[in-house]
Amino acid sequence: MATFFLLLFSLLFFSASAHIHYVARVTDNPADQLVAALNDNRTAKKESTLYDNPGLGCIALQYIKAYQGDCSVVGGDDAKKPFESQFADTFAPNCGVIASTLSQITGRLVACQSKYVEPSKAFSEILMKDSKSLEILHNKNHTEVGAAVTGTDGGAPYFWCVLFSNGTRNSSFTLEGGEAKITKPGCFSGANDVCSSANDWPRSITLWSYIATAFIAAAYAFGL
Repeated sequence: MATFFLLLFSLLFFSASAHIHYVARVTDNPADQLVAALNDNRTAKKESTLYDNPGLGCIALQYIKAYQGDCSVVGGDDAKKPFESQFADTFAPNCGVIASTLSQITGRLVACQSKYVEPSKAFSEILMKDSKSLEILHNKNHTEVGAAVTGTDGGAPYFWCVLFSNGTRNSSFTLEGGEAKITKPGCFSGANDVCSSANDWPRSITLWSYIATAFIAAAYAFGL
């Protein structure tokens, strides 16, 4: 019997290890997925894809943080916008973007809600809420895009932001040292950053279930 439980413990241990490895290499980034959904929509309309600029993506995350978690001021007739001066004075330094390379923002889409949804749904059901949003999406002046997603204090409300620019690739929103500063919480596009989304929580529960089961099996095996 002890041998049986020892084998069971070994099996569960390796399962947990594999799961830990799986979680460690999850590279899904909801901000990147948001950009992918956006570009898929543009190409479906025979329009060019937009360059996913990590500097602009980081700026989009700073743009969200300027709302300080206040969902009520996003959208509607009284929608708030961060001051333009914040781009050079605050957003760029926080991201490591060289201020002199900031380019014109040609459009912005911002939304906030209490429930997290998958990026494709956030794009189609939250950001594309009216004809004005569609007009911004299909504006022919855009050449670059940056997106960001974040919750507030580790949870709701959830903010989604897409910024568009007419900058030139490799010369606009240039990053000091070639990499954006990774600022948490939140995810931004184009940075090749591992960034977990709200729906990763069940994975953590499953992981700890594996570990707990493994310890129980070990206790039986060794007569604890």
